[in-house]
Amino acid sequence: MWEKLKKVDKRYREIEEEIARPEVVINPGQLQKLAKERARLEDVVNMYREYEATSKSLEETESMLDDELDDDMREMVKQEIATLQEKIAEIEENLKVALIPKDENDEKDIIMEIRAGAGGNEAGLFAADLFRMYSRYAQEKGWNIEIININESGIGGFKEVVFEVKGKHVFSRLKYERGVHRVQRVPVTESSGRIHTSTATVAVLPEADEVDVDISNEDLRIDIYHSGGAGGQNVNKVATAVRITHIPTGIVTVCQDERSQLRNKNKAMAVLRARLLDVEKTKQEEEMGQERRSQLGTGDRSEKIRTYNIPQDRVTDHRIGLSLHNIEGILEGDLDELIDALATDDSARMLQEQLA
Repeated sequence: MWEKLKKVDKRYREIEEEIARPEVVINPGQLQKLAKERARLEDVVNMYREYEATSKSLEETESMLDDELDDDMREMVKQEIATLQEKIAEIEENLKVALIPKDENDEKDIIMEIRAGAGGNEAGLFAADLFRMYSRYAQEKGWNIEIININESGIGGFKEVVFEVKGKHVFSRLKYERGVHRVQRVPVTESSGRIHTSTATVAVLPEADEVDVDISNEDLRIDIYHSGGAGGQNVNKVATAVRITHIPTGIVTVCQDERSQLRNKNKAMAVLRARLLDVEKTKQEEEMGQERRSQLGTGDRSEKIRTYNIPQDRVTDHRIGLSLHNIEGILEGDLDELIDALATDDSARMLQEQLA
């Protein structure tokens, strides 16, 4: 652990030197990148330096016991030693936790995509339920939601809904929602009362800054067309909907929610950047192999993460084996207990890996 801390401290000093260089000062992209890295290391470095200073104080105080002291003074020195030892133990524990790798995307806003999976119309209704659940959760947290694109199923469900969530610590909370969600319930249209199983996939993409993803205009095909869906005549009078195709990857993003063509284009570009960043991250993880594949899963959209069993009033998260009997509250956005449990389990596993 101490070798790691020395390397972190050394890297922090290097960053401070780099930031002071004239060629870096005039390069906003490089300056922003270094500033982010420095901010990420700052707490650990400050704790490590406090540990070093406290250890030195303990050494000096212990050496005082070698001097000829009266009983009162010796007792005071022993009390000071005990206080410093307690402080060092506390800093050590804090350093262990601080060494847990931080997800550089935790502070970012996100783009969330919910798509109906297996189960026909019932899957579309479940996708709408999930959107409502996350909307309520965002409302409770004081986050803002902006719709980017909705493809309705016609019976009150969604084939697909794409939206932004903006606020504090959004990705750090909602990143655990990536994967396949499964619902088991009796559909309204099922006269025999038979339980039906359907699924929806959830993707959670951290929003990418322009400096994170380099996109050439030559690689884009941009189509402008009349938007459909809700909005009536005002929506359809002017062609404002935007479809962007990234030719090298074939990724297509659409935004038709705004009445401004420029705003729709900006939102579609934000989705494209987020998807390209996700592709790059997945590629890097595959190259790393099994080095960091925890039981919390890879975030793969094909991975079943949670089941909502309506008749039994049970929600089960399969990654940590947690079942809660509060399905009505959870579908109304009461997600903190689930997310807290997932975050705690993830932190404990990463700490164990760091200390192994």
